[in-house]
Amino acid sequence: MAVLETVVIAFWAMLPAYVPNNAAVLGGGGRPIDGGRTMGDARLLGDGKTWRGTAAGITAGLVLAGVLTFFADDVSSVLGFAVPAFEPLAALGLAAGAMLGDILASFLKRRTGRQRGAMFPGLDQLDFVVVSLPLTALLATQWFFTWFTWDVILVVVVLTPILHVTTNMIAYKLGLKNEPW
Repeated sequence: MAVLETVVIAFWAMLPAYVPNNAAVLGGGGRPIDGGRTMGDARLLGDGKTWRGTAAGITAGLVLAGVLTFFADDVSSVLGFAVPAFEPLAALGLAAGAMLGDILASFLKRRTGRQRGAMFPGLDQLDFVVVSLPLTALLATQWFFTWFTWDVILVVVVLTPILHVTTNMIAYKLGLKNEPW
């Protein structure tokens, strides 16, 4: 597989996991998932993880997967190589896995004494990848192993932190985030 082809497939295949956290920020607010409960001296998750934001994120990922699937054949024809059409369970694994990864990262941040919005290098950039890929492999095994070859996974692991830092800086400059990470 050519390098450009691998990068395009990695980006396309991960889009339903890349979008949910951004959509959660835009569609969030409301009741926190943890209901204000604490563990020790710290909240379980904090006010930043809400039911509405989680639902908005998962919904955005699912809708995007549907749109990408609709255009997959046409895009594949233009590019000269296939890009994934998303099976429903693959889309769910990517979108829900991204949100679950973010929730897990928030839980780990609270356990290590970090406040909402505090930087946690490494975890902040890959939390959603670490959960969305295994969940997708579990829910849509054949689809996952067709599209997420070792070289695609490597590109995802390298590309994701770069995209994460770039999109967060843009969101910060636009006033959509309180911190640039």
